Formats: sequence, C-alpha cells, structure tokens
Amino acid sequence: MLAQEVIRRKRDGHALTPDEITAFVQGLTDGSWSEGQAAALAMAVFLRGMAPTETVELTRAMTHSGRVMDWSQAHLPGPVLDKHSTGGVGDKVSLMLGPMVAACGGFVPMISGRGLGHTGGTLDKFDSIPGYQTAPDLDRLQHTLQHAGCAIIGQTADLAPADRRLYAIRDVTATVESIPLITASILSKKLAAGLQGLVMDVKVGNGAFADHVPMAQALARSIVEVAAGAGLPARAWITDMNQVLGDTVGNALEMHEALAFLQGTRREPRLLAVTRQLCAEMLHLGALVESVDAGLQRADDSLSSGRALEHFARMVASLGGPADFCDRPAHYLRKAPVQLEVRAPRDGFVASVDTRAIGLALIGLGGGRRKASDSIDASVGMTGMVPVGQAVHRGDCLALVHAATDDAARACAADLLQHIRIGDAAPTPSPLLVERIGG
Repeated sequence: MLAQEVIRRKRDGHALTPDEITAFVQGLTDGSWSEGQAAALAMAVFLRGMAPTETVELTRAMTHSGRVMDWSQAHLPGPVLDKHSTGGVGDKVSLMLGPMVAACGGFVPMISGRGLGHTGGTLDKFDSIPGYQTAPDLDRLQHTLQHAGCAIIGQTADLAPADRRLYAIRDVTATVESIPLITASILSKKLAAGLQGLVMDVKVGNGAFADHVPMAQALARSIVEVAAGAGLPARAWITDMNQVLGDTVGNALEMHEALAFLQGTRREPRLLAVTRQLCAEMLHLGALVESVDAGLQRADDSLSSGRALEHFARMVASLGGPADFCDRPAHYLRKAPVQLEVRAPRDGFVASVDTRAIGLALIGLGGGRRKASDSIDASVGMTGMVPVGQAVHRGDCLALVHAATDDAARACAADLLQHIRIGDAAPTPSPLLVERIGG
C-alpha cells in the first residue's frame, strides 16, 4: 500500500480503513515510511481529524507494534490499574497515588514520561533518587510489582515503538495538539502495559495543555470512549491547573513534598483533594471498593496507617534506590546552594498566577529541558509557593527560589514577580475538581 495514497485520502477528508491505518503503523515501526511521509499524515490528521472508529484502530495498531504485557503469569492477587495525567506544573500526584493504590490491593505498573515543554516529568523526579532504575528489565519489574504493588518506570524500547517514533515527529511538526493523536499515543502505551483499568487526570487552565474547559472535555471524552472501544475500562476527571499543584516545583523538591505527604507532615489541600479522588476512582474501577465514597475512605486509611509510605519505600528499594531513602531523603536528594525569597511588593491578595510561566522559570533555572538532550539539575526550583486567594502583606514571602547561582536566583525571582499578580480583593476560587467523565 503506497504511503502517498494513504496520505492523499486523509488529506482529502476520507476516513482511513483499518488496512490503511495498519500500513501506516507498520511503516512507522519498520521505517518503511519516511519522516516526511509520517509528518504529512500527522498534519492531515491534525487538520481533518479522525472518527472514533479510526482512533480506536490507530490505538490498537500502535499498541501491537511492540510487546504487550501479560500479567497472568505473575499471579497478581488484584487488578492491574493505572492513572495518567496530561501534565502540569508541580503535578507530583503519581508519586503518592501509585503507593496508595498498592496499599489498597491494586497493582500499578505506571509507565511515566519525562518533562515536556513547561510541564514536569514524573521520571525526572525519580531520577533525583540515586540508583533508582526507571528502565528495569522485565524480571525486576515483575518482582517490584509483586513485592511493592507499584512500579513507576519509563516506556521500554519494545513498548508501543510506533508511538515513540510518531510522537517525536509530532513534537517537531506542530501536530502535538491533535486529540485523536494524543488519545492514541496515551492509550497505546497503557494498553501495552496490560492494564485492566485507567483513570485519566485531564488538566485545564493556564498551566495545562488544554487551556479551556471545552478542549479538556473533548480530550477526556475521546480517551474514555476510545479506551472502551479498545477494551480498556476508563474514566476521567478534569482538574484545575490555574496554579501550581502542591507548594513545590522542581524534581528533588517535589520528591521531598511527596514524602512529607506520605508521612503526614505536610499535605497541601489541593494536592490532597486531587490525589485522594483519583485514588478512589482507581479503587472503584478495579472493583476493590463498592463505591467512590468507600474508595475515599480507603485512600485516607492508606495514608493514616502508613501503608502507602511502606509501599513507596519498597518500590524505591526494589528498583535500585536506597533502602533507607524515606528515612533520610535529605541525605540522598541534592540541595541547591542558593536560596532566595521572592517578596510581595504590596499588600493584597494573590489574584492569579501564570502557571505556564512558573514552569518555564524552572527550565530557566536548569530544572527542565530546552531540548531532549539537555541534562537536568534536580536540586533547583521553588518551594513555599503561595496559593491563589491568599492574603499577603508587603514583604511577605511568595516563594523561595532554589538555584545554582546568585545570578540565576535573582533572575528567577524577578521573573516570578512578573507572573504572580497581587490584587486588592480576593479572587473567586476556581473549582479544583471540574468534571467527571465516564463511569
């Protein structure tokens, strides 16, 4: 089947047949489609869209372009579940959520990614732990799941390889923002991971990929419907990303916050609300509880009992990290040499935050990537981020910058002051849990 004929049909607005979609994915996998041809079809899909049936076929084909995990031989005594977020700033939910679900009887092989654009990456946070392996072999992965109940790792080379190639092409051809292609990309990896249930966290707001609710709704519905069409039960929550989630930004700093959350010494209210809601949905989807309300109680119990922390510690040790990491995180996580307070310029209320700009400020400090080959300084970032709506007085600390140099700290502080707006009146709060889709 000629690649140019498949491209022409989609360019002209026709629905692709299953055979044409299979040919495209095979061409991505074996290299018989050139970069230009793959980019042309991606642009045609971006402009013309895909019917749900096409997206299901694309998802299935990309799922089966490599290894599909089968956990039946592992004899796991519970459902295999996962959660995926569309990305945000300060979003460290996965760090606590996987161990919480594991503590309640689920098994979570969480295939995570690295930072993309202004959004942080879960794998980058785990890279801050010395020895932690984000790319274990299958035997270690299976052992970790059996021992800890969760394993937060990266996409292996043989897992949905067609998606890896297509995503790299989309990233440099302005075709990332295609809902069918986003849907197929997310779900192909999740289906290849052998899941029995998926909960989506679709972020919306000025720090999210979807900056308005209708776009987030369209993406959430697409993922839930296509997942069902491909045989994977799924549901989604649209959640607010108009400010940092939690009170830290930066890889090692977010790891510290996640540990404080699991230990019960500090739980920022918005971060707690999102994490426990997603945990409850996963437990309900996996039939581990009879209702979402019961799931919320189980989520709380996993934290108050210390079981979630125990599962996190087991996961870290099983994947090569220090056995005493949870007891001595400051010994293992790098600390930036410079700290600088960002002080409020006037009395008032934190009226709004340009969350995307906060993510870009982290990149400016060296805590994110401008290009894929960049290394990351895990120690830099911000702590003590003041939430939207809080009253402040002139001179109060809005955030503490952690930087490698004095110049970098001062530049970041000046940048943050441009993107944290102080107003005369408290703003109307945005809903955190915006809408539930599916289920």
